[in-house]
Amino acid sequence: MRFPHPLRALAHRDFRRFYAAQLLALVGGWMQTVAQAWLVLQLTDSPFKLGLISTLQFSPILMFSVVAGAIADRLPKRRLLVATQTTLACQALLLGALVATGRAQYWHVAALGLVLGFANVFDQPARQSFVMEMVGKGDVANAVALNSAAFNAARIVGPAVAGVLIAKVGVGPAFFVNSVSFVAVILTLGRLDARGLPARTVRATIFEDILEALRYARRTPRLLVAIALVLVVSLCVFNFTVYVPLLARTVLGLGAEGFGFLMASLGVGAVAGALTVGGRGSREPGLGQMFLSAAVAFAALLGLGLSRHVWMAAPLLLVTGYFGIMLMASCNTSMQLRAPDALRGRVMSLYTWVTGGVFPVGALLVGSISQAWGVSAAFLWNGTLGLLALAGIMLWWRLRARGPASA
Repeated sequence: MRFPHPLRALAHRDFRRFYAAQLLALVGGWMQTVAQAWLVLQLTDSPFKLGLISTLQFSPILMFSVVAGAIADRLPKRRLLVATQTTLACQALLLGALVATGRAQYWHVAALGLVLGFANVFDQPARQSFVMEMVGKGDVANAVALNSAAFNAARIVGPAVAGVLIAKVGVGPAFFVNSVSFVAVILTLGRLDARGLPARTVRATIFEDILEALRYARRTPRLLVAIALVLVVSLCVFNFTVYVPLLARTVLGLGAEGFGFLMASLGVGAVAGALTVGGRGSREPGLGQMFLSAAVAFAALLGLGLSRHVWMAAPLLLVTGYFGIMLMASCNTSMQLRAPDALRGRVMSLYTWVTGGVFPVGALLVGSISQAWGVSAAFLWNGTLGLLALAGIMLWWRLRARGPASA
């Protein structure tokens, strides 16, 4: 089956099947993200407690993602994904049942958020390295871009549907929809023709495996730059599950439907950014484009800190999504292409660590600043911090470039 050049990875049948099921699950996941944020605000009306939920949800990634990457390199990726997707389905089902029976309390959301975090810490490096096994190096850049597009298309559809659903019938049904969506992924994984690369022969300990990956990253300068950029953007920009509900509720005076519209605006920009990267071919993205994308995303945060009307906030969220995802997809592609097959799970666990692992720190920071001075101050703080960190990364690369030639 032939596909247009920007969609060429879909010519691989296994990837096409997995992609369709994953898109459905991502829509369900974004519905749960919106419903969970709204539920926490209903239960507590506390920006700090909203940020704390995100911290708990992502803290396992901070602590265990590199270990999970080493384990992912030892196990068949498909079987590991079946286990993680089953756990995620059960987590959503239980949270939905608590809401439906009127028994949901803040500590329930916190505990189940921690369960979700532990499932994701194994799911993400396995899923990202499994993409390479389905499409090969020639189409991995396009596959990464399509995955980013799917994630952010779901960011458009999921919050919009969740906003209407919450306004009409409450938050509970969103959790049930998410639980069902994972079943589609589990069934699809069982039908794939490819079983992935065989588990490698293990002679080293997990600790030695981790050290091997860290040594590889340290001696690959482009990999270090990609990791640093993703770390700063993840810390400062991608805290929108905390930012946007507070912006909608406390600054713009919007309800659940308005919150969904703002999240959808972010998603429209992100899909466009992912498709832009996907249309550029299989070559590794350039550093200049990465630096520019990060700079514009940080500048958009400053604009959001000054926003007082939805007509100003929505376009700025679109810009943030476009350039933020251009950067993330570019860095993901760079890391996939530079990682040897035997190290890919561990290298991509570093990506997972910096995308999700630093999120608890950023979420707690945003929640604390918003509690004390409002979410506008949090936007201004993180935009400024991001631009300063970007300047430091660019200076380090420039000084290194003056030395011996590097990879």
